[in-house]
Amino acid sequence: MTLPDTAATPAGADRTFQVDLRGLVDLLSHHLYSSPRVYLRELLQNAVDALTARSGLAPDAPTDAFGIRLYADGSVVRVEDDGVGLTEDDVHAFLATIGRSSKRAERIAEQRGDFIGQFGIGLLSCFLVADEIHVLSRSARTPDALAVEWRGRGDGSYTVRTLPASARPRPGTTVTLTPRADTDEWTRPAQVHALARQFGSLLRHPVTFDDGTGGAGAAVNPEPAPWARSYPTPGARSRALAAYGEEVFGFTPLDTIELDLPAVGLKGIACVLPEAVPAGRRHGHRVHVKGMLLSEQAEEILPEWAFFVRCVVDAESLRPTASRESLYEDDTLAAVRDALAERLRAWMARAAASDPDLLDRFLQAHHLAVKSLAVHDDEILRMLLPWLPFETTDGHTTLDEFARTHRTVLVTSSVEEFRQVAAIASAAGLGVVNGGYTYDRELVHRLPEIRPEVSVADLDPATLTAHLDPVDRETELAAVAYLALARDALAVFDCDVALRTFQPASAPALLVDSREARHERTRSRLAREQEGGVWGDILGALRQEAPRAQLILNQLNPLVRAAVTIEEPELARTSAEALYGQAVLLSRRPLRPAESSLINRSFLDLLAHALRKDS
Repeated sequence: MTLPDTAATPAGADRTFQVDLRGLVDLLSHHLYSSPRVYLRELLQNAVDALTARSGLAPDAPTDAFGIRLYADGSVVRVEDDGVGLTEDDVHAFLATIGRSSKRAERIAEQRGDFIGQFGIGLLSCFLVADEIHVLSRSARTPDALAVEWRGRGDGSYTVRTLPASARPRPGTTVTLTPRADTDEWTRPAQVHALARQFGSLLRHPVTFDDGTGGAGAAVNPEPAPWARSYPTPGARSRALAAYGEEVFGFTPLDTIELDLPAVGLKGIACVLPEAVPAGRRHGHRVHVKGMLLSEQAEEILPEWAFFVRCVVDAESLRPTASRESLYEDDTLAAVRDALAERLRAWMARAAASDPDLLDRFLQAHHLAVKSLAVHDDEILRMLLPWLPFETTDGHTTLDEFARTHRTVLVTSSVEEFRQVAAIASAAGLGVVNGGYTYDRELVHRLPEIRPEVSVADLDPATLTAHLDPVDRETELAAVAYLALARDALAVFDCDVALRTFQPASAPALLVDSREARHERTRSRLAREQEGGVWGDILGALRQEAPRAQLILNQLNPLVRAAVTIEEPELARTSAEALYGQAVLLSRRPLRPAESSLINRSFLDLLAHALRKDS
């Protein structure tokens, strides 16, 4: 922005802002628009708005009566339309005044909703690729209107002159750009054609492209949107929509969901992804407004949980932001998002009711998305919870199948807890579900809402140990000395040792512990270390009798039966440490430094003992 000359301006008088056009163009290119390529979108958009205004003068004319013609031969880029055109007054008012738009004029204010643009700065985007913009226009409002020529330059200057009507025999506007050498990548004929296809493939008015080679102009949008066409059968329609989704997104949809919201003039499709995506990762959606591409990465059109689909939609009433590259967050967009979410729920309901094969393939790929929805949506919970897969002691199965075998369902609070007990619980006939994954524990606890005959409870270590058989008294007495040495060796880990019998016999030991118990032991240890200080008083007040971990040795395992007969104290301690280390490894929880050291030491000690014995 430049400062005005204040020498001749009386003190206190109103002054006018002076605009540095080059600075404004730099602002647009670096902060408003994502890329110089938007210049063609803005020219197409202005042409479409002009055609919309022209149709208001001839409401009975068919949509294809007026069109848009693009030309690019490497030296110039030209966009010509059969729209309403401009008078000389219009040119001065709307092309030479930054920030004003002809779409705000009173004579078409009542038609504002029919226009794509809202902000009146689109023509400036042409300065991103050219130093001069040439506009030749003739108004359709007056039969004998003269042609008007406007030349705008990047330094902020412009010229206007009137020409005979013969300079442009038909009403409409032609915008011609002479590209700068450094913008060749955006103005080559092939690139202009590609951009026109990208932005204008769904426009209602015919758009053609000519590359100057003498051939017939190629149609940019030869067919209407696929959802607007007629098909001989529902199957043909479904296949055509799926083929369009594959063309746009590059994958074969698991299924396509038609989207139709008449209240906002929205039509389109949602393509169900054939493979799972990381939790929380949101794909962008392709959004058109009145046929013009607005964004290929619009995340706001669907709720966060709907990351299993990608949409392409065309809407009449959604409001673009100033850059026209995303959607303005308002009540209309919120209502559209809710309505589209309801369409996705309805699709899942239809699949559950009439296409179990499709539902099974969908849930195999996207069960996490459905679980995240079911936590907060009672309808989805009742409809799909029995179908959702969970990790259980019977393998990966649905809750419906699992509940047929187990009327009492136990659920662990963590993955490591499940891995500790899965094999033993299965052998004992207990039905345990891994509740350590996102949403799983909460959902399993809601199973009785769907299956009242089933009860659900958190897995209590005491429940598991109660299903382990005690050894006979003679065996227990024979193992007393070994168990005492083992308890002493593992006291540093707050771990007790017991001898039981359980299946499978191949499992030498079971470590019964929990994350909460470990946290409580850590807090108790800190309290002991801080005795006497302020922190000691605080932690001491919180101290409870910390639950100990329990290493349960399996008397059915041959290795354990041999270990409990060891008479050499050091070897007995080493074997107990090795059994503890193996049980910790089987639990797959993170190792503490002391446990890593114990595993290494016990292995080396046992190896050294074996070598001494053989020598």
